[in-house]
Formats: sequence, structure tokens, C-alpha cells
Amino acid sequence: MHTAYITHPECLKHDMGHWHPESPARLRAIEDRLHAAHLFDYLIHYDAPLAHRSHLVRVHDPAYIDAIEAASPYEGTHELDHDTVMNPHTLDAAYHAAGGAVMAVDRIMLGNVGNAFVACRPPGHHASRDKAGGFCLFNNVAVAAAHAIAAHGLKRVAIVDFDVHHGNGTEDIFKDDERVMLCSTFQHPFYPFSGADTVNPHIVNVPLPAGTTGKRYREAFETLVMPRLEAFKPEMLFFSAGFDAHREDDMGQFGLMESDYIWITEQVIGVAERHAQRRIVSVLEGGYDLSSLGRSVAAHIKVLADL
Repeated sequence: MHTAYITHPECLKHDMGHWHPESPARLRAIEDRLHAAHLFDYLIHYDAPLAHRSHLVRVHDPAYIDAIEAASPYEGTHELDHDTVMNPHTLDAAYHAAGGAVMAVDRIMLGNVGNAFVACRPPGHHASRDKAGGFCLFNNVAVAAAHAIAAHGLKRVAIVDFDVHHGNGTEDIFKDDERVMLCSTFQHPFYPFSGADTVNPHIVNVPLPAGTTGKRYREAFETLVMPRLEAFKPEMLFFSAGFDAHREDDMGQFGLMESDYIWITEQVIGVAERHAQRRIVSVLEGGYDLSSLGRSVAAHIKVLADL
């Protein structure tokens, strides 16, 4: 089965300033590396559509969506918080990012592709039900997971978040929804300073200290995440695919490498093969060192595409 690559040019126009690490250059670095690795032409390419409001209200308060729309500037920028900024293109980019995640679910469930990587921005996993933050406006992976349940009748879906930061927004959205398992590995203590004290059978948080190596990460993932995923038997799996745990990325203090992202992807594909007809949607989150981001995404996609 083919792998979809879903993006949109509008996601390149969301620009929070030359100083900001969550920049349009991230998407260019990914595509440059896919071309250099001769992977680009093996993928099935789609332009991400705009999400519908009906998709967003499954996971966000209507008043919050209204507030984000009202905050969109006609010119210049508007700060939602000290590190989450909107320019005149941000709102459309956010709608395309969420819409791309929805499209990924639909294409897989219709049998058009086997799995998908959604290369859109702004990212999403810090966006809670009613609050933006951490560069995130709409929670793209949450929108996709809720769509899989509401539109396609799935009973159990799982999100594996390997970003170096805790997926606090995703946890906030699904903390009371036992149909969705969230497995989030993250550096702790570290932004957003949450997740370490969660006690919930369908929220699997794995806080790890600064300096965590690939070996230590794999041990924790194999011991704490894999048994819970296997027991849950998800019918579709999602990656909140943040690559800022790479040892070359200054946004965190983990020591992962491309080989570790390959290993994580392989483990989750195994779960998907056993329980979910290999259905996987991977949604881009963090990753700010451009070289390691491009290499890591290419390694991740190569495994998804079985190349």
C-alpha cells in the first residue's frame, strides 16, 4: 500500500518572525531531504483541504474557534502568547493543517493509501480544548483521531506522541474519552511542565530526564508503551511526530538519532499490523534543527512506505 504525503503551500506562509524556530524552512527542509533521498516520487501527493468547522468542534470549544478566527490579523502579527503568533496567513494554514489530518484518515479508510504523513504547520499537540500555546492553534492529531471515531465508526484509536515535549493539549482533549489512548514520551521537567502526575488508564505518559539516550528511550518505550498499546488493540494509530528529541536539536536535551525514529516507527507498525490493518496517520509536530529534522522525517517515512 502506498504512503500519502499531505501538505499545502499555505502552510509555508505562516511566519512568526525570523527569530522563531517554528519556521516555514522546516517544511522546505523536509521536502529537500525527501528529494535527496529519492523518496519524494514514491509517495502519493495530496494538497491538504481546509478543515470544516464541524471537524474542529469535536475537540475544541466553539468559543475558542471563534476567538482564534477573530484574532487573525489583516496585516502584521498578533501574539496569542509570547511564542505563538499569527500573521495574515496563519488561520488558513491552521485550517489546512487540521484538514490534512482529516484527509489522511479518509484516504486510508477508503483504501486509497495504506498510511499517511501530514507535513503541515502550525503543529498542534499543545493546543487544548480552549487554549492555544507552544506554537499550536488547532490540535491536528486530535481532530484526526476524533474524525476516525465520528466519521468512520472506529471504537479505539491510539496516538503515539514522541515529541520531546509532553502532548498536554491532546491529553486535555481526550482525558475523559476512553476510546482514545494517548502514549506520550517526553523530557521532564520541561515545557509544558505537565504529564508526570497523570493517573489514567488510557493516558500513558512516560516522563524521562534530560540526557536520555536512544538506548534508554527504547527501554522505556518497550516496557511502558508497547504493552499498553497491545492490550488496547487500537483500530487506527496516529503519530504526533515531533523530531525535537534528536540529539542535534537544541529545543530539547534528548539524544535520539534517525535509527531511533526508525525503531519507534517499526514498533508501532507492528501494533498496526496486528490490530489496525496497518492503518497509521503521522502528523508533524516539532523538530527545529533543519538538518536533523529532514533526515529524521525521511527515515520515518521510508519505514512507513516500506522502502
